[in-house]
Amino acid sequence: MCRVDEFADYLLKERQYSKHTVIAYVVDVRQFCEFCKIGGDDVELAKITIKDVRAWLAMEMRAKRGGESGLSAASGKRKLSSLRAFFRFLEKKGVVENNPVENLTGPKVNKRLPVFVREDVMGDVLEEMEGVGGFSGLRDRLIILLIYETGVRRSELLGLRVRDFDFHRSCLRVLGKGDKEREIPMLRELAQEVQVYLEMREELVGGQHDIFFVTDKGRPIYGQFVYRLVRKVLADDVSLERRSPHVLRHTFATHLLNNGASIEGIKDLLGHASVGTTQVYAHNTVERMKKIFNQAHPRA
Repeated sequence: MCRVDEFADYLLKERQYSKHTVIAYVVDVRQFCEFCKIGGDDVELAKITIKDVRAWLAMEMRAKRGGESGLSAASGKRKLSSLRAFFRFLEKKGVVENNPVENLTGPKVNKRLPVFVREDVMGDVLEEMEGVGGFSGLRDRLIILLIYETGVRRSELLGLRVRDFDFHRSCLRVLGKGDKEREIPMLRELAQEVQVYLEMREELVGGQHDIFFVTDKGRPIYGQFVYRLVRKVLADDVSLERRSPHVLRHTFATHLLNNGASIEGIKDLLGHASVGTTQVYAHNTVERMKKIFNQAHPRA
């Protein structure tokens, strides 16, 4: 239908998009083709105009399927990105001469500043976790410490293997979005805790598998495990709007920036494709400086 399978293959193999992104894009394109009543006919695709795209997007923004409320501006913008990528693919294949989505601007998205944990609060969280013994206590603290000190995504954390830790060079190898590998430095404290954890993990797992983080039964941990742990350890911080592994990633970047790190350096550590994505952390620093200014300046 609608060359969707070819499109998915193109995104995965040529553009190296993540599987999650490809699935989202494919769902959007299928919905659009259903709305326009397009089967597998290239002639029908070539007749699509900007009016068709606007009509579909307006319908999606008004109401979701099942009578739910309409899409958010961010979701609408994502759907537009899906169609833009699809029609670029069709242009490349010679199916369409012009991309009807190319110059169409999406709904305006109000950017939210990244939520992060204050440095003093983060220090208290890690200090409290030091008192919990045993394998599970060490593992849980190491999960929090690793996200905070390296800024890895939850998916990257779940994919870590024993061989990804290079103690000789004090760095960690991470496989990020688009299967792009990057190296992140490890602080001495983190490297020491990893080594202690590996000894306890070996007793539990042996040579059964190479996944780094495991449950008390030696099985690989999963997404909800990490999410619940982060929510638990950040539960007492009433200042947070959200409590998730990504908040710790935001905390990593914000604390680096507040202590003098460059945006370009933070971009590389986080594995962002563009420095524009990383710029959002600068807004937090600006807001912080405004607050200090308003509190301290005699004429504020």
